[in-house]
Amino acid sequence: MLRTILHRLLQTLIVVFVLVSFTFIAVRLIPGNPFADEKAMQPHLRERVAEPFGLNASYPEQFGLYWKNILTKGDFGLSTSLFGRSVNEIIAHSFPISLTLGIFAMIIALLIGIPSGVLAALRKNSMIDYGSMIFAMAGICVPAFVLGPLLQLWIARNFDSLNVAGWERPSDILLPAFTLGVGVAAYVARLTRGGMLDILSQDYIRTARAKGVPTFTILRRHALRPALLPTVTFLGPAFAAIITGSFVVETVFQVPGMGQHFITAVTSKDYFLLQGIVLFYGVLMGGANLLVDIALAAMNPRLREGS
Repeated sequence: MLRTILHRLLQTLIVVFVLVSFTFIAVRLIPGNPFADEKAMQPHLRERVAEPFGLNASYPEQFGLYWKNILTKGDFGLSTSLFGRSVNEIIAHSFPISLTLGIFAMIIALLIGIPSGVLAALRKNSMIDYGSMIFAMAGICVPAFVLGPLLQLWIARNFDSLNVAGWERPSDILLPAFTLGVGVAAYVARLTRGGMLDILSQDYIRTARAKGVPTFTILRRHALRPALLPTVTFLGPAFAAIITGSFVVETVFQVPGMGQHFITAVTSKDYFLLQGIVLFYGVLMGGANLLVDIALAAMNPRLREGS
């Protein structure tokens, strides 16, 4: 198991390095520079403004200095669009909001998706099954940037306890979290249904039923755990989808998370802020996938033996 964890960590480090390197190159290939909006600024003045950020050096020197500051100081650099604020400070301030939103969205997805998938499998080819799968298909097809405004118009405007946008009251998390969680819940429902149907067709399940074991006991002791293996495998990419999807949802609902900073970094060509967010989320997603691998090994003894 330890060997598997170390192997996954090495893979994560390589992927993050390639991802940040690609971002470093791609953002500098975009026409213009972080100070291009200052049209009246003379070239020599622009160089003096760029000097504190280290942008006057060659690209290889900037690349080496960037990684040196990260590895030796843990410094992601200064934002060129947010008045020279530290990228570390920006991430530390905004990420807890995005994380809270993502956790609530994941909880909503699991609370909706797993029961729907289990009920659909137990009532195969019934109205419950068809209804659950119709909901799942709708959740997959309707994107967050469509569902979010619809919830604002249909629900938030008709209930005083809900705001159309903002992050002031505890209830403000409900609509954006639901918007994020619905799509993931749809995939969870389909995966849970498929896994449950496969397990319920096994011989040991039929034997338990023949012995008169109650359905709830069969689910709790024998079927649910192996049936959820495909769902647990999906949770790593699902968490990534929720976090990256929050960029759009945070913009729609005006949530002060990392989404707004990512949009700002792209539109203003803020090199260090964009690279810092990509690096941070790359490490976060690698850690999430590693936790999924560990959870799968804990749920399936054969995976532990293979490791």
